[in-house]
Amino acid sequence: MIIDDVHRGIKKNKKRKRVGRGPGSGHGKTSTRGHNGYGSRSGSSRRTSFEGGQTPLALRVAKRGFNNKQFAKKVAVVNVSALEQAFESGTEITPEILAAKGLAKGRFDQVKILGNGDLSKKFSVAAHLFSQSAEEKIQAAGGAVSRIMS
Repeated sequence: MIIDDVHRGIKKNKKRKRVGRGPGSGHGKTSTRGHNGYGSRSGSSRRTSFEGGQTPLALRVAKRGFNNKQFAKKVAVVNVSALEQAFESGTEITPEILAAKGLAKGRFDQVKILGNGDLSKKFSVAAHLFSQSAEEKIQAAGGAVSRIMS
């Protein structure tokens, strides 16, 4: 069953609103412009982006590569020197253990191990990210590096 346009209330050729044609039309006297003010004058128009003097959205948002920090991953950073001080040789280190020891503080999505400091103990470290120097130092000390995929 086909419903034609008349039944749905669609008017294909809608008549133009005629303003200023007397009080009986409903658009008489001020012709839908209100009383006085800038908008009632001839020649009045505002650009489409005008926001009442407030800085427009197009100028408030960065021009390229806008990053919404709300969706950014929070990365907890731990240095090799902190691992050296906090753990015994032969320990298996995971993000949960780092958080329990207080090395990875606050809420985080990923843990990154950085190569700041010296390492003489042997560790098996599991983390999301490693700097190149940290990975080299852990392996040079006889330890193992494993990446957590997330």
